[in-house]
Amino acid sequence: MNLDKIDLNLLVYLDVLLRERNVTRAASALGLSQPAMSNSLRRLRETLNDPLLVRTSEGMIPTERALNLQPLVQQILALTEQAIAPSTEFDALSSDRVFRIMTSDYGESTLVPRVLARLTREAPGVVLDILTPSDMSFNEVEQGQVDLVINRFDTLPQAFHQVTLWRDSFSCLLSADNPIALDFSLENYLQAQHVWVSKTGMGAGMGLTPKDTKRLGWVDEALQKTGQQRHITVFTRHYQSAALMAAQENLVVTIPSRAAQAQQKNPMIVERKPPFEIPSFELKMAWSPLLQHNAAHRWIRRLIIDVAQESGA
Repeated sequence: MNLDKIDLNLLVYLDVLLRERNVTRAASALGLSQPAMSNSLRRLRETLNDPLLVRTSEGMIPTERALNLQPLVQQILALTEQAIAPSTEFDALSSDRVFRIMTSDYGESTLVPRVLARLTREAPGVVLDILTPSDMSFNEVEQGQVDLVINRFDTLPQAFHQVTLWRDSFSCLLSADNPIALDFSLENYLQAQHVWVSKTGMGAGMGLTPKDTKRLGWVDEALQKTGQQRHITVFTRHYQSAALMAAQENLVVTIPSRAAQAQQKNPMIVERKPPFEIPSFELKMAWSPLLQHNAAHRWIRRLIIDVAQESGA
Protein backbone atom coordinates (compact mmCIF):
# COMPACT_ATOMS: atom_id res chain seq x y z
CA MET A 1 0.00 0.00 0.00
CA ASN A 2 1.38 3.44 -0.96
CA LEU A 3 1.09 5.99 1.83
CA ASP A 4 0.61 8.79 -0.69
CA LYS A 5 -2.77 7.24 -1.54
CA ILE A 6 -4.05 7.43 2.05
CA ASP A 7 -6.18 10.41 3.05
CA LEU A 8 -5.42 11.28 6.70
CA ASN A 9 -8.96 12.59 7.04
CA LEU A 10 -10.16 9.01 6.67
CA LEU A 11 -8.50 8.18 10.00
CA VAL A 12 -10.39 11.05 11.62
CA TYR A 13 -13.62 9.72 10.15
CA LEU A 14 -12.80 6.18 11.27
CA ASP A 15 -12.12 7.36 14.82
CA VAL A 16 -15.52 9.09 15.01
CA LEU A 17 -17.34 6.19 13.32
CA LEU A 18 -15.96 3.70 15.83
CA ARG A 19 -16.94 5.95 18.73
CA GLU A 20 -20.44 6.69 17.47
CA ARG A 21 -21.12 3.35 15.72
CA ASN A 22 -23.70 5.20 13.68
CA VAL A 23 -23.21 6.89 10.30
CA THR A 24 -25.77 9.64 10.95
CA ARG A 25 -24.32 10.60 14.35
CA ALA A 26 -20.76 10.44 13.01
CA ALA A 27 -21.71 12.74 10.13
CA SER A 28 -23.28 15.20 12.58
CA ALA A 29 -20.21 15.15 14.83
CA LEU A 30 -17.94 15.88 11.87
CA GLY A 31 -20.20 18.43 10.21
CA LEU A 32 -20.62 16.28 7.10
CA SER A 33 -23.68 15.20 5.15
CA GLN A 34 -24.80 11.60 5.60
CA PRO A 35 -23.97 10.71 1.96
CA ALA A 36 -20.45 12.10 2.44
CA MET A 37 -20.04 10.05 5.61
CA SER A 38 -21.32 6.92 3.88
CA ASN A 39 -18.87 7.53 1.04
CA SER A 40 -16.03 7.89 3.55
CA LEU A 41 -17.01 4.57 5.16
CA ARG A 42 -16.98 2.95 1.70
CA ARG A 43 -13.47 4.30 1.05
CA LEU A 44 -12.28 3.09 4.43
CA ARG A 45 -13.62 -0.39 3.74
CA GLU A 46 -11.85 -0.46 0.38
CA THR A 47 -8.58 0.87 1.80
CA LEU A 48 -8.51 -1.50 4.77
CA ASN A 49 -10.18 -4.44 3.00
CA ASP A 50 -12.55 -4.95 5.92
CA PRO A 51 -16.23 -4.06 6.51
CA LEU A 52 -15.22 -2.30 9.79
CA LEU A 53 -18.84 -1.82 10.92
CA VAL A 54 -21.49 -4.50 10.47
CA ARG A 55 -25.21 -3.86 10.82
CA THR A 56 -26.95 -6.13 13.37
CA SER A 57 -30.24 -6.16 15.25
CA GLU A 58 -28.46 -4.19 17.99
CA GLY A 59 -27.10 -1.57 15.59
CA MET A 60 -23.70 -1.16 13.94
CA ILE A 61 -21.06 -3.42 15.54
CA PRO A 62 -17.29 -3.03 14.90
CA THR A 63 -15.42 -5.97 13.42
CA GLU A 64 -12.43 -7.48 15.21
CA ARG A 65 -10.11 -5.62 12.82
CA ALA A 66 -11.83 -2.33 13.63
CA LEU A 67 -11.52 -2.88 17.39
CA ASN A 68 -7.82 -3.64 17.00
CA LEU A 69 -7.34 -0.54 14.87
CA GLN A 70 -9.18 1.87 17.20
CA PRO A 71 -6.38 2.47 19.77
CA LEU A 72 -3.79 2.69 16.97
CA VAL A 73 -5.85 5.27 15.09
CA GLN A 74 -6.31 7.33 18.27
CA GLN A 75 -2.56 7.21 18.89
CA ILE A 76 -1.79 8.28 15.32
CA LEU A 77 -4.21 11.22 15.56
CA ALA A 78 -2.85 12.28 18.96
CA LEU A 79 0.75 12.22 17.67
CA THR A 80 -0.30 14.09 14.52
CA GLU A 81 -2.01 16.75 16.62
CA GLN A 82 1.11 17.04 18.74
CA ALA A 83 3.29 17.45 15.65
CA ILE A 84 1.26 20.26 14.08
CA ALA A 85 0.04 22.02 17.23
CA PRO A 86 1.53 25.43 18.06
CA SER A 87 4.50 25.22 20.41
CA THR A 88 3.13 27.90 22.75
CA GLU A 89 2.83 26.97 26.40
CA PHE A 90 -0.39 27.12 28.38
CA ASP A 91 -0.95 30.59 29.89
CA ALA A 92 -2.55 29.61 33.19
CA LEU A 93 -2.81 33.14 34.57
CA SER A 94 -5.05 34.38 31.75
CA SER A 95 -6.86 31.13 30.95
CA ASP A 96 -10.60 30.61 31.51
CA ARG A 97 -10.50 26.93 30.51
CA VAL A 98 -12.88 24.44 32.14
CA PHE A 99 -11.24 21.22 33.34
CA ARG A 100 -13.61 18.32 33.85
CA ILE A 101 -12.44 16.04 36.64
CA MET A 102 -14.23 12.87 37.62
CA THR A 103 -13.60 11.84 41.21
CA SER A 104 -15.31 10.20 44.15
CA ASP A 105 -16.50 11.98 47.26
CA TYR A 106 -13.20 10.89 48.83
CA GLY A 107 -11.08 12.66 46.22
CA GLU A 108 -13.39 15.67 46.17
CA SER A 109 -13.13 16.20 49.92
CA THR A 110 -9.42 15.42 50.41
CA LEU A 111 -7.67 16.64 47.25
CA VAL A 112 -9.87 19.12 45.38
CA PRO A 113 -9.91 21.86 48.08
CA ARG A 114 -6.09 21.93 48.03
CA VAL A 115 -6.12 22.08 44.21
CA LEU A 116 -8.57 24.99 44.32
CA ALA A 117 -6.29 26.89 46.70
CA ARG A 118 -3.44 26.62 44.18
CA LEU A 119 -5.68 27.58 41.27
CA THR A 120 -6.79 30.73 43.10
CA ARG A 121 -3.17 31.87 43.15
CA GLU A 122 -1.90 30.57 39.82
CA ALA A 123 -4.95 30.41 37.51
CA PRO A 124 -7.85 32.44 38.95
CA GLY A 125 -9.90 32.17 35.74
CA VAL A 126 -9.72 28.39 35.44
CA VAL A 127 -12.94 26.51 36.27
CA LEU A 128 -13.27 22.96 37.63
CA ASP A 129 -16.27 20.83 36.70
CA ILE A 130 -16.34 17.96 39.21
CA LEU A 131 -18.17 14.82 38.08
CA THR A 132 -18.93 11.65 40.04
CA PRO A 133 -17.88 8.14 38.87
CA SER A 134 -21.50 7.34 37.99
CA ASP A 135 -21.78 10.32 35.61
CA MET A 136 -19.78 8.82 32.74
CA SER A 137 -18.06 5.65 31.54
CA PHE A 138 -14.46 4.70 30.80
CA ASN A 139 -15.36 4.87 27.09
CA GLU A 140 -16.31 8.54 27.39
CA VAL A 141 -13.12 9.28 29.34
CA GLU A 142 -11.10 7.55 26.62
CA GLN A 143 -12.71 9.86 24.05
CA GLY A 144 -11.40 12.89 25.96
CA GLN A 145 -14.79 14.11 27.17
CA VAL A 146 -13.35 14.14 30.71
CA ASP A 147 -9.89 15.53 31.41
CA LEU A 148 -8.95 13.45 34.43
CA VAL A 149 -10.24 10.60 36.57
CA ILE A 150 -9.09 10.58 40.20
CA ASN A 151 -10.14 7.58 42.26
CA ARG A 152 -9.21 4.16 43.60
CA PHE A 153 -9.34 1.63 40.79
CA ASP A 154 -9.40 -2.14 40.68
CA THR A 155 -8.67 -2.02 36.93
CA LEU A 156 -8.05 0.63 34.26
CA PRO A 157 -8.13 0.38 30.45
CA GLN A 158 -4.65 -0.48 29.22
CA ALA A 159 -4.48 2.57 26.94
CA PHE A 160 -4.93 5.04 29.81
CA HIS A 161 -2.03 6.98 31.29
CA GLN A 162 -1.95 6.96 35.07
CA VAL A 163 0.01 8.10 38.09
CA THR A 164 -0.31 7.38 41.81
CA LEU A 165 -1.04 10.55 43.81
CA TRP A 166 -0.73 9.09 47.32
CA ARG A 167 -1.29 6.06 49.53
CA ASP A 168 -3.79 6.11 52.36
CA SER A 169 -4.63 3.89 55.34
CA PHE A 170 -7.93 3.50 57.23
CA SER A 171 -9.32 4.99 60.44
CA CYS A 172 -12.45 4.41 62.50
CA LEU A 173 -14.76 7.22 63.59
CA LEU A 174 -17.31 6.91 66.37
CA SER A 175 -19.20 9.03 68.83
CA ALA A 176 -17.29 10.35 71.81
CA ASP A 177 -20.22 9.03 73.88
CA ASN A 178 -19.97 5.54 72.43
CA PRO A 179 -18.95 3.21 75.29
CA ILE A 180 -16.55 1.23 73.09
CA ALA A 181 -14.48 4.37 72.43
CA LEU A 182 -12.68 3.59 75.70
CA ASP A 183 -12.02 -0.03 74.73
CA PHE A 184 -11.86 -0.23 70.95
CA SER A 185 -11.12 -3.94 70.69
CA LEU A 186 -11.97 -6.26 67.81
CA GLU A 187 -14.67 -7.86 69.95
CA ASN A 188 -16.37 -4.52 70.60
CA TYR A 189 -15.90 -3.50 66.95
CA LEU A 190 -17.76 -6.63 65.82
CA GLN A 191 -20.61 -6.06 68.26
CA ALA A 192 -21.17 -2.51 67.01
CA GLN A 193 -23.35 -1.36 64.11
CA HIS A 194 -21.47 -0.09 61.07
CA VAL A 195 -21.75 2.34 58.17
CA TRP A 196 -20.38 0.94 54.89
CA VAL A 197 -19.01 3.53 52.47
CA SER A 198 -17.18 3.05 49.20
CA LYS A 199 -17.37 3.81 45.49
CA THR A 200 -14.63 2.63 43.18
CA GLY A 201 -14.42 2.25 39.45
CA MET A 202 -16.78 3.82 36.93
CA GLY A 203 -20.42 3.64 35.97
CA ALA A 204 -23.61 3.52 37.94
CA GLY A 205 -23.38 1.75 41.29
CA MET A 206 -25.57 -1.20 42.19
CA GLY A 207 -27.51 -1.76 45.40
CA LEU A 208 -25.88 -3.83 48.14
CA THR A 209 -26.95 -5.98 51.07
CA PRO A 210 -24.92 -7.21 54.07
CA LYS A 211 -24.84 -10.65 52.43
CA ASP A 212 -22.92 -9.35 49.38
CA THR A 213 -19.61 -10.20 51.03
CA LYS A 214 -17.73 -10.50 47.72
CA ARG A 215 -18.71 -6.96 46.71
CA LEU A 216 -18.17 -5.09 49.96
CA GLY A 217 -14.56 -4.08 49.32
CA TRP A 218 -11.32 -3.59 51.26
CA VAL A 219 -12.56 -3.29 54.84
CA ASP A 220 -14.81 -6.32 54.74
CA GLU A 221 -12.34 -8.39 52.75
CA ALA A 222 -9.69 -7.69 55.40
CA LEU A 223 -12.15 -8.58 58.15
CA GLN A 224 -13.10 -11.82 56.40
CA LYS A 225 -9.46 -12.92 56.58
CA THR A 226 -9.87 -12.97 60.37
CA GLY A 227 -12.95 -15.15 59.93
CA GLN A 228 -15.27 -12.34 61.06
CA GLN A 229 -18.04 -10.20 59.59
CA ARG A 230 -19.33 -6.84 60.81
CA HIS A 231 -22.97 -5.78 61.19
CA ILE A 232 -23.69 -3.18 58.47
CA THR A 233 -26.68 -0.95 59.16
CA VAL A 234 -26.21 1.76 56.50
CA PHE A 235 -24.78 1.70 52.96
CA THR A 236 -23.65 5.03 51.49
CA ARG A 237 -21.32 6.22 48.71
CA HIS A 238 -20.38 9.52 50.39
CA TYR A 239 -17.46 9.62 52.79
CA GLN A 240 -18.30 12.89 54.51
CA SER A 241 -21.94 12.00 55.14
CA ALA A 242 -20.71 8.68 56.54
CA ALA A 243 -18.29 10.53 58.81
CA LEU A 244 -21.12 12.67 60.17
CA MET A 245 -23.14 9.53 60.92
CA ALA A 246 -20.39 8.56 63.33
CA ALA A 247 -21.79 11.15 65.74
CA GLN A 248 -24.64 8.75 66.46
CA GLU A 249 -23.82 6.76 69.58
CA ASN A 250 -24.43 3.30 68.11
CA LEU A 251 -22.51 3.60 64.80
CA VAL A 252 -18.90 3.00 63.77
CA VAL A 253 -17.54 4.31 60.46
CA THR A 254 -14.37 2.87 58.91
CA ILE A 255 -13.05 5.15 56.15
CA PRO A 256 -9.73 6.29 54.64
CA SER A 257 -7.65 8.26 57.13
CA ARG A 258 -7.45 11.41 54.98
CA ALA A 259 -11.25 11.55 54.83
CA ALA A 260 -11.46 10.98 58.58
CA GLN A 261 -9.16 13.96 59.22
CA ALA A 262 -11.98 16.32 58.25
CA GLN A 263 -13.64 15.46 61.59
CA GLN A 264 -10.60 16.14 63.77
CA LYS A 265 -12.13 19.33 65.22
CA ASN A 266 -15.56 17.80 65.74
CA PRO A 267 -15.93 17.36 69.53
CA MET A 268 -18.73 14.81 69.03
CA ILE A 269 -16.51 12.36 67.13
CA VAL A 270 -13.33 10.51 68.07
CA GLU A 271 -10.90 8.65 65.81
CA ARG A 272 -9.49 5.22 66.54
CA LYS A 273 -7.11 2.84 64.77
CA PRO A 274 -8.91 -0.20 63.33
CA PRO A 275 -8.52 -3.23 65.63
CA PHE A 276 -7.44 -5.40 62.65
CA GLU A 277 -5.09 -4.99 59.70
CA ILE A 278 -6.55 -3.27 56.61
CA PRO A 279 -4.20 -2.93 53.59
CA SER A 280 -3.52 0.60 52.43
CA PHE A 281 -4.66 1.71 48.97
CA GLU A 282 -3.56 4.08 46.22
CA LEU A 283 -5.36 7.16 44.95
CA LYS A 284 -4.64 7.33 41.23
CA MET A 285 -5.06 9.91 38.50
CA ALA A 286 -5.75 8.62 34.98
CA TRP A 287 -6.38 10.23 31.59
CA SER A 288 -6.97 9.46 27.94
CA PRO A 289 -4.01 9.07 25.56
CA LEU A 290 -5.75 11.67 23.39
CA LEU A 291 -4.91 14.33 26.01
CA GLN A 292 -1.40 13.19 26.88
CA HIS A 293 0.40 15.93 24.91
CA ASN A 294 -2.08 18.79 25.33
CA ALA A 295 -0.26 21.76 26.91
CA ALA A 296 -3.13 22.77 29.20
CA HIS A 297 -3.63 19.18 30.24
CA ARG A 298 0.06 18.75 31.07
CA TRP A 299 -0.14 21.86 33.22
CA ILE A 300 -3.16 20.76 35.30
CA ARG A 301 -1.67 17.27 35.75
CA ARG A 302 1.58 18.74 37.04
CA LEU A 303 -0.28 21.05 39.42
CA ILE A 304 -2.38 18.20 40.87
CA ILE A 305 0.67 15.96 41.31
CA ASP A 306 2.49 18.81 43.10
CA VAL A 307 -0.49 19.40 45.40
CA ALA A 308 -0.74 15.69 46.21
CA GLN A 309 2.97 15.48 46.99
CA GLU A 310 2.79 18.55 49.22
CA SER A 311 -0.21 17.04 51.01
CA GLY A 312 1.66 13.79 51.54
CA ALA A 313 4.64 15.62 52.99
